Amino acid sequence: MNKVILIGNLTKDPELTTTNNGVSVCRFTLAISRRYANAEGERETDFINIVVWRTLADNCHKFLKKGSKTAVVGNMQSRSYDANDGTKRYITEVVAEEVEFISTRNDAPKGDDDVAKLEPITDDNLPF
Repeated sequence: MNKVILIGNLTKDPELTTTNNGVSVCRFTLAISRRYANAEGERETDFINIVVWRTLADNCHKFLKKGSKTAVVGNMQSRSYDANDGTKRYITEVVAEEVEFISTRNDAPKGDDDVAKLEPITDDNLPF
């Protein structure tokens, strides 16, 4: 069985291209923090390449941006190619079957004006 479920944040805006046949392909990278801290007490981050096809690719390009929190369900795929210097290069990526937009372009912070409108809570204002 080859099934991957990931939740992370985009490291940069997604890149949309099309194949020679006109099929949309969207690529982005998810930054995913590990659950446990390392020996120095810091949580390490993994960067996972994601590939999305067709209409879902168009939607990812339209609604996601750098920093968007995103869930991806798909399968792991490895491929190789020969680089210009003659070495063999390997790429591992997740081919997405489902992409859930947890936060999108429209969820961007609206600025400090909203924060300035907040009023502090005092003991007199509490209903209990």
